[in-house]
Amino acid sequence: MKVCPQCNLRYPDESKQCFVDGVALVPMTDPRIGTTIANRYLIESVLGEGGMATVYKARHKLVDRPCAVKIMSPSLARDRVVRERFRREARAAQKLAHPNIIEIFDHGDTDDGTSYLVMELLRGESLADSLARLTRLPLDRALSICIQIARALARAHDFEVVHRDLKPENIFVGVAPDGSELVKLLDFGIARSMHDTRLTGVGEVFGTPQYMAPERITSIDAGPPADLYALGIILFEMLTGQLPFDAPDIPTFFVKHLKEPPPRLRSLVPDAPEAVEILIDRLLAKDAKQRPVDAHAVHSDLVAICQNLGAPVPPEPGQTSLSPEQEPARTLPPVAIDRWAQRVSIFDQMLERAFGKNASPPELRQLLGEVRHLVHAVAELRHESVTEQRKLESLEQKEREGRQRFGFAMDALGIDASAARKQVRATQEAIDPLQKRIEQMADESKKVHREILSWEGRWAFREPYPQLSAAYRAAADHIDRWALLRRQEKETQALLEERERTVADLDYQIRELRNALGAFERNADAEKTAQHDRIATLDRRAETLEAELLALSSRFCAPLRGRPELAAFFKDLEASP
Repeated sequence: MKVCPQCNLRYPDESKQCFVDGVALVPMTDPRIGTTIANRYLIESVLGEGGMATVYKARHKLVDRPCAVKIMSPSLARDRVVRERFRREARAAQKLAHPNIIEIFDHGDTDDGTSYLVMELLRGESLADSLARLTRLPLDRALSICIQIARALARAHDFEVVHRDLKPENIFVGVAPDGSELVKLLDFGIARSMHDTRLTGVGEVFGTPQYMAPERITSIDAGPPADLYALGIILFEMLTGQLPFDAPDIPTFFVKHLKEPPPRLRSLVPDAPEAVEILIDRLLAKDAKQRPVDAHAVHSDLVAICQNLGAPVPPEPGQTSLSPEQEPARTLPPVAIDRWAQRVSIFDQMLERAFGKNASPPELRQLLGEVRHLVHAVAELRHESVTEQRKLESLEQKEREGRQRFGFAMDALGIDASAARKQVRATQEAIDPLQKRIEQMADESKKVHREILSWEGRWAFREPYPQLSAAYRAAADHIDRWALLRRQEKETQALLEERERTVADLDYQIRELRNALGAFERNADAEKTAQHDRIATLDRRAETLEAELLALSSRFCAPLRGRPELAAFFKDLEASP
C-alpha cells in the first residue's frame, strides 16, 4: 500500500500520484497500518513484534471498538505446521471462554493468505514485567494471582486443553471493570488437546525450560499435571524472587527438573505460611501422580489458605459485564463513504468557482457525474455490507454467550469431578497400607503356624503344655486380626469402586458436554462462514468500484490543479483524506 506524504490519503500499490495535492505517493513504513482486515478491523499502530507474529492496535470499524490483531509473520505464512499452531491458539482460547483467559473475537486469513486473530485489547502488564520491576510480590497478591490462574487452568483442562507453556510472560495482569486486578492467560500457540498429537513429532520439545515439568522433558504426552508443575514454579518465583532451579544451559535445567529436589520455600522466605510451602512441594512433585488431582483442587487449596490467613479472595467469575471497550456501539461510526460525499460536494464547488454556474466543460461534468454515480453505488454496497456485518456481530455475540453457558456448566461438573477424584485418591491411599499390612499378616501367619507345629511335636497327646495353648490363642488372635483387615480391605475396595463409578459418571457427563459444545461450534462456524461469504462478495464489489472512483477523481482534478482560485478547495480535500 502507498500513502500521500502530505495528506496521508492511502492508495493501492499501482497508484503513483495523489489526486488531492498531486504529490508522488510513497510506500507505507508498515504496509499493514491503515489497511482493513476482513473488512472490519482497521489497523492503527504496532503494539509489539515477535519472531512469529506482530500484534497491532486496531479498531473494529462497525462498532467502533478497540481491539488487538495478531498477524503471523509473512515468512512463516507457508509453513503448514506453524499456521495450524497459530489457528490452534485462536480455537483453544475461543472454546474456553473464561474471564481469566484472553478473549479471541475472530480469526482467519488475510487476502494474501497470512493468518490473523483478533483479541481483546488489554491494559496492564505481564507478570514477567511485574516481577522484573518488583522482584517479589506480597503473599496476598501472589495468592490472588495464582487463584485466577488456577481458575483458567481448570476451565482449560476440563475442555481437554493443556497450555504447555505457562510462564510469567504468558500471564497478563490487568484491571477489571470494577477496578480489581484481573489475570488473563495468554498465548495458547503450543497448547494441545489431550487427544491431538498431529503437530508434535517424536523428539520435539516445546515450552520454556525453566518451567517444564519432568514428564514434559521425557514424553510428548504430558497432560494437565504439567501445567500444575509450572504453576508451582511461578508461585515459588513470585514469593522468593527467584526460580527453584538455576542452570547455565537447557540440558542442565532438564536434569534438575528430573532429579534435583527444589529448595523449601521457608528456607528462603522464613515467614511464609507452612500451608503454602506444602502446596508448592506437592505442585513440584517429580511424579505427576503425586501432584494435586487437578486445577480445581489447587484452586480449592489456595482459597482455603487465603481464608485461613484472612487474605482477600478474588470474586468468582460470573456473567461478567462488558467493559466499555467491549460494549457494542449504539450508533454506527462514520464510514469512508461519507468522506466521498463531502468530496463530491467540493468537486461541485470547484467547477462553479472555476467556470461559473452551468458553464463547466462537458468532459468535467461527465467525469463528475460518473464520480457521483459511483459514490452512490459504493454507498449502497457499503450500507448493505454494514447490515450484513451487524448480523455477523449478532451471530458472534450469540456464540460468545453460548460458550459462556457451556463454560459455567462445565465448571459445575468439573468441581464435582474434582471432589470425586480427591475421594478416589484418598480411598486408594487408605487401601494401599491395608494391603501391605495384609501381606505382612500372611507372612506372620507362617511364623505363628511354625510355633504351633513345634509344640504339637512335643505334645504327642501326652503332656498339655501351656505353651501350646498360648500358641493356639496367638494363632486365633492373629487370624481374627487378619480377617478384620480383610473385611476393612473389602469394604474400602467397595467404597473405591463406588467412588470410581461416580468419577466415571461425571467424566461421561463432561464428555457429553464437550461433544455438545463441539456441535454448537460447528453450527456457529457454518452460520458465520456463510455470513462472511456474503460480506466478502459485497466488499469485493465495493472495492472494485472504489478503485475506479480514485482513478476518476484523479482525472477530474488533474486539469484543475494549476488554477490558483481553487487552492482553498484542494486544502479542503486534504482535510478529509
